[in-house]
Amino acid sequence: MDYEMEELVPIVGKLAEKYTANESTSITYEKAEQLMGAILYCIHELKEINGNLLALNEKIPAQKAYEIGAAYVKEKTEKALNLYNRIMPGFYHYESQCLYDTFAKGIPEFFKWYDIQFEPQNTILTLDYPVLKDISRYTGIDKIFVFIKCIGLEQKFLKSFPAGYVTNILFKIDRNWKESMDNICETVFTYVIGHILTGKSLVESELEQTDYLYMQELFIQVALEDIKKRLESALEIFIKNYYEDDRELLDYLSSAIGGIAVRLKNAADNKVLDSMI
Repeated sequence: MDYEMEELVPIVGKLAEKYTANESTSITYEKAEQLMGAILYCIHELKEINGNLLALNEKIPAQKAYEIGAAYVKEKTEKALNLYNRIMPGFYHYESQCLYDTFAKGIPEFFKWYDIQFEPQNTILTLDYPVLKDISRYTGIDKIFVFIKCIGLEQKFLKSFPAGYVTNILFKIDRNWKESMDNICETVFTYVIGHILTGKSLVESELEQTDYLYMQELFIQVALEDIKKRLESALEIFIKNYYEDDRELLDYLSSAIGGIAVRLKNAADNKVLDSMI
């Protein structure tokens, strides 16, 4: 929803009064920009809200739009914190320092310092641990909530394997995985793909040279788009058999297929598949 500046300035004034505890409406230009950003952030949240109010396609007054959005930001923050608190008791970082620092140490700091009223657009954290989904377009609680959901899905995927199995894979692919900033879920997922494509049981931790030669020929001969389709098909069967057809997990892991397919084909072309799987 687009609003003219004259519709938004009075809201900034009211928010400035709250910021200064009604002592003054005089604030710095930088602070005014921050408060305007807060208002626009909350109004933008209306895009996620369904209901008769928006279904009527009638333009809501700016003040009302801000109030609805602000209430939604508060509600989303509570939901994000609840989800985080559900994940943490069983959270396992598999000795990845980056994952631990970002999720176990960083997220609580976000909730400690997040300013719902005056700066909801501020993500605060850099979120150094990369998730498989592109979350670059999000800010504030939107970004943190999506990040927490991603970590929850990664934990679900990884916990279907013994912890030792996961760390053995990480060690095989990168002996410095503990200090690496790579996504550990993608590393394990790529390894699992190798087993699926060769028909090997997941409990067999090592692929043989004949398996790598088979995949090498496959990736060299097949076009990249066809490789993606094969991986997507294999993933769908895998999720259906091992995760009760969890579509959310399927969608999340699918977001990594494109990049994995490119790297596997390049590795096959350069005859270094065993360094990835």
